[in-house]
Amino acid sequence: MKVQVLASVMQEEPLALAQRMRLESDAVVVNQCHRLGYEELEYRGHLVRFFSFPDRGVGRSRNEALLRADGDICLFSDGDIVYEPGYAQAIEAEFQRRPEADMILFNVEVEPDRRTYWITERKRVRWYNCGRYGAVSFAVRRESLLLSGVTFSLLFGGGARYGSGEDSLFLKEFMDKGFSVYTAPVVIAREGAGESTWFTGYDEKFFRDKGVLYRCMYGKLARAMALRFLLAHRGKLCAEVSLAQAFRWMGQGISCGRHPG
Repeated sequence: MKVQVLASVMQEEPLALAQRMRLESDAVVVNQCHRLGYEELEYRGHLVRFFSFPDRGVGRSRNEALLRADGDICLFSDGDIVYEPGYAQAIEAEFQRRPEADMILFNVEVEPDRRTYWITERKRVRWYNCGRYGAVSFAVRRESLLLSGVTFSLLFGGGARYGSGEDSLFLKEFMDKGFSVYTAPVVIAREGAGESTWFTGYDEKFFRDKGVLYRCMYGKLARAMALRFLLAHRGKLCAEVSLAQAFRWMGQGISCGRHPG
């Protein structure tokens, strides 16, 4: 069973990136920059394939990496992720423990104000609680993913029209196709400090974009799920705007989300 990192990065160099990420597995890296190029690097006995493209968008670059993947287990990543020693073996062990799993979600340590989840037990993920996990927590069987036909949206995420949510859409669509997703209380990496390329605060754009995302994810249940989301996180989300205003903005996004393109 071969674990392979699929990384979406910007303006990076192969060796410096492999060293900073502390790679201990094969990797496919899609580097968003101002040129076309391809390089191969052997790092700690593993092959790092480094593709450079001028195209922008995290969804697009993750899809480009998927097209070039050949590992058994694909692990999504970004340029600010630093892996724990033995992460590949830990991931393999979890898939051996749960052979029925098509995807397993792992812990990635982040700054407290950016944390959206923390896994404490092994259990199955359901449609109503899948929106909290980022793509860097995903480890998926490549064969299952190919069978599902699921790819990352080009409308959501860094560099796209709507600020974030490509990972949530990806996960829900994968489960909607009948594939099983589980959690594992295992830390595989940490996120390095740095500013977000898309997050500008809990403002009108944030809530409207979130509304569009909820329409795409939940359909007729979008407003109920939006209210659930705001009530669950009102202390964090509604420090500068009222819950009622945030809900109105999300509602506007839900309305235009019927035709998100």
